[in-house]
Amino acid sequence: MKKILSTVFFGALGLVAAVPAAMAVCPVCTVAVGAGLEGMRLLGVDDVITGIWAGALTLSLFLWTVSWLKKRGVKNAFLQIILPFIVYYGLLAAVYALPSVTFGVNTLWGMDKFLLGIIVGTIAFYGGARWYVQIKRKNGGHAQFAFQKVVVPLSFLVIATVVFWIITM
Repeated sequence: MKKILSTVFFGALGLVAAVPAAMAVCPVCTVAVGAGLEGMRLLGVDDVITGIWAGALTLSLFLWTVSWLKKRGVKNAFLQIILPFIVYYGLLAAVYALPSVTFGVNTLWGMDKFLLGIIVGTIAFYGGARWYVQIKRKNGGHAQFAFQKVVVPLSFLVIATVVFWIITM
């Protein structure tokens, strides 16, 4: 059992270490999400807002990994999509295993705020990334302005953050 767990752990670590080579979603966007997440935690921002950014960062890492695996010729759907999804979101869920984190105490609409934020952030980031692809497709395969690949998904995250900031005020 220990051998299986260590193999999975080091395999996931290897995937994470190799992710920057693939550029599915701009690395500037991912760094911005990561910096925003840590900054919000240090400032004591509400858990739902922190979760929005954590969900977006996790989806960004997932998209990078899928792109990297496609470039390496991995065609197995389990290895290419399902396993990275389980690994990344499983690591994010591991936050609840920490002794200082309590699940379900801090809720909004009957759902844990951090978990709600993760779901909203994942959906918002995905929506922004998909919208960018549609804009690019309609513009002959080119962005309409510089750094549009970064601006569009981040705009969706900022809008979601503002909406939930107003709700939790």
